[in-house]
Order: sequence, then structure tokens, then C-alpha cells
Amino acid sequence: MSPFQTSRIAARAVVRNKMRSFLTTLGVIIGVGAVIAMMAIGSGAKAQVEAAFAAMGTDLLVVLPGSSSASGVHGGFGSQPTLTWDDLAAIEDPSQVASVKIAAPALRSNMPIVSEDQNWTTSVTGTTPEYFDIRSWRADRGAVLTQEDVDTTAKVIVLGATVAEKLYGVSSNPTGMSVRVGTSQYRIAGVLAKKGQSPTGQDYDDAAFIPVTTFGQKVQGGLKKYLSGTIYVQASAGQTARAQADVSNLLRERHHLTQNDEDDFSIRNLSEIAGAQEEGTKTMTTLLASVAAVSLLVGGIGIMNIMLVSVTERTREIGVRIALGAKPFDVLAQFLAEALALSMIGGLLGVGFGLGTSAWLASHFHWPVLVQPDVIFVAVAFSAFVGIAFGAYPAWKASKLDPIDALRYE
Repeated sequence: MSPFQTSRIAARAVVRNKMRSFLTTLGVIIGVGAVIAMMAIGSGAKAQVEAAFAAMGTDLLVVLPGSSSASGVHGGFGSQPTLTWDDLAAIEDPSQVASVKIAAPALRSNMPIVSEDQNWTTSVTGTTPEYFDIRSWRADRGAVLTQEDVDTTAKVIVLGATVAEKLYGVSSNPTGMSVRVGTSQYRIAGVLAKKGQSPTGQDYDDAAFIPVTTFGQKVQGGLKKYLSGTIYVQASAGQTARAQADVSNLLRERHHLTQNDEDDFSIRNLSEIAGAQEEGTKTMTTLLASVAAVSLLVGGIGIMNIMLVSVTERTREIGVRIALGAKPFDVLAQFLAEALALSMIGGLLGVGFGLGTSAWLASHFHWPVLVQPDVIFVAVAFSAFVGIAFGAYPAWKASKLDPIDALRYE
């Protein structure tokens, strides 16, 4: 028999028993659909984690001051000023820390910002232009702070997108207008592009920025020896770990800490946090895909069982075919073709089921999903493999039937 004839007979057998064929393929449909949907959810979650940490900035280190201690009660990092402006200058100096690209201070205070007819309390940060380079944060309207603003202690402010919307409405352009922060009037230099939320749900856009010198003069009461805030550091490309070690060694040396002394500062490497988050997401994706793959195997067992029943039901048919000259290989090929057809049909229907499930999850639960074409191809190919693997034994059993015994079978 030619391959065309074998395929035609197999297709006729599948179509003739529509309900049985559908029930046979159901396990494969669910398995393939589950693989696609679960991998889409996992990939979407991974992409969301990567985007969230990319929003923080690339190759980013955050240096926090030390902790206070009174009567055995520790205040935690940031409660005791231990970082100085000279420390910041030393970190920025390439001759002292070659692995650091740029650094910027961040002095924060929650304050109300008042426009002509609205007000909004938010985090006001005193910083330098380098901060926006470190955070990869551009202005959507207007401009960010400049070095001239810092040098002249200019009363200018850059608003986050959320603050601008609360004060002036959606899609407004308040550049050039004035707002009051504390007792001083500030000119709005620009509105930052939307950055979204942090992995912990913090709204990055609910913030405003003024020159660090202006912050020291108008908010903090003068920039003194100690830097009452944090230092953002951008390491040179691919040297985050080295930069962390170099900055740590520099600060320990500057703070005259001995080998037995604990650090009076803390350095957070956000790249390590991002890697841990991504690794956790990858583990969950693998787990979900493994569970879905088990569904495919269950579907394959279903195909094998139904094909074994089919061999029993069609014993006389097989006997007639062999008696009329069909070779054992022809019978083997016919039943393998039927198993392959069932699994491929189930695989294609499973693709539709998986894509539909992914879209439904995305729209109803606002879960991030990212459908990957290579996952679809692998899932369908695996379903075909399942059909051949689990259809091989029933097909072999059919090809080994004795024609005389088959014709006598009732």
C-alpha cells in the first residue's frame, strides 16, 4: 500500500468514530494547551521581573548609611548618618574606584506640592543630573535637572508622571508653571516619562526632584558634612560585583574600620536581587511546564488504550486485509498513521486551547503572558511523538495477528 492509501484509510477510521476520536485526543488537547498557557505565563512573569528591575537602572548599587543603636535597640540601616559628601566624591573619582561609572546622591523628604488649585503630597528628592542617567530616566516633557541648576541652587523641580497628573490632569504639560514646595516657589523644568511600579508595588512616578543644593538649603537646612540620604552608583558595564567590592573597601578605609569592625554602611546590589527573582520565576516556569508535560503523557496513555480497543474491535477487518494481500507492515503503518493523526489533531486543537487560555488569563486576571512560537512548535512536535510512541504497541499487535484467527474472531 502507498503512503497516500495508508493515510486515507487512517483518516477514514478517525472520521468514522468522531466521538471516540475526540475523547482520545482530549488528553493531548489539554496537555498541549496547558504547556503553551503555563509557559506563556512563566515567560510573561519573567519579562515583567526583567522590566521592573530594568526600570530601577542598569548595573545599579545603592549605598545606605549605617544604623543607630541606643540601649540595645538598633535602628536599622539609614538611621545613623555615616556617609559623607567626601565619600561621594571619592566614589565618583575614577582614580580611586575605576569600576564605578557615575554616582549620585538621593536626599528624600515627603512634602506637599501645591499648584494653583490642587495639592499632592509626595516624595521630594534632592539629587544631581547623574541620578537620571543611572536610573535611565528621561524627560517626557521639558527637561531633567542640569548641572547649572545644581551649581546655582536653582529653584526648579522635575515632576514624576503621577504627580503631574494629580496636579494638572492627564496628558497636561505643566512645564514652565510654578508650584509651591514648603514655603518656596519652584519652576517646573519638566515631567518624567512613566516608569511604572517596582516589584514591591511602589509607584516610581509618584515623586518629584529638585537640585541637591536647593534641597540642602530649602528643605534640609544646609548641606553639612554628612550626607543624610543614599548614594546611587552605576558600575561600569559587567562590573557590578567588582564595583560593590571596590566601594565597600573604599568606604571601610575612609571610615577607618579595622578588620574586626562591622560595616557602618550597606550596599545593595540590585542585579543580584534581579537574578534571584529571575531564577525563582524560571523554576516556577519549569515546574508548571513539567506538570503540563505529565498531562501530555496521560493523553498518550489514553491514545494507547483506545488504539488497543480499536485493534480488538477491528480484528476481522485486519484479517480480511491480510487475507487480501496486505502485509504486516501495511497494517502497522495504518495503525501508526491513525495514532499520529489523533495526536496531531489533538496537538493543533491544543494550540488553540492554549492561546485562548493565555488570552483569557491576560484579560481577566491581568496576568502577564508571553506566547513563544518555539514553545508551540515543541508542544505540537511532542504530541506527535506521543502518538507514535504510544501507538506503536497497538500497531505492532495488530500487524502480528494471524489472518485465520482474525477471520474466525467474533
